Amino acid sequence: MFIISACLLGMDCKYNGGNNRNEAVIRFAETHSHVVVCPETAGGLERPRPPAERQGDRIVNKEGLDVTEYFRRGAELSLKKVLEESERSGEPIEGAILKANSPSCGSGMIYDGSFTGNKVPGDGCFTELLKARGIEVLTEKNLVESGDFPADAK
Repeated sequence: MFIISACLLGMDCKYNGGNNRNEAVIRFAETHSHVVVCPETAGGLERPRPPAERQGDRIVNKEGLDVTEYFRRGAELSLKKVLEESERSGEPIEGAILKANSPSCGSGMIYDGSFTGNKVPGDGCFTELLKARGIEVLTEKNLVESGDFPADAK
């Protein structure tokens, strides 16, 4: 079973009320067992809302409000959902495909907190929880580059 960001499947949970629909991710989801998550809405963040970025250990929105607790709560609730679904289905978690650069789901690179589009090495708070459990996390960009999840390579 894979974990997939809801916004990548076309669900309108993005900060601006839209989504990040990605055809490669949708094709992947059609042929792989998966559980859908949006840590940000799970944590109680409304949509639309101001964009947020990581600034060190904190997550701050563009208006300067510290929204770290919403993001942490959403990450924990999403992890709980994933673990419960894995237990219920009897399927191991094979990996995750999450939204690139996000303060929740980014993997390897995230926005730098300046709201200028600059990126720095780092992970989103949900991704950190998954990686701490040894779960491989890719973004939609990795999936497009590889053509499939590396664990599926034949």
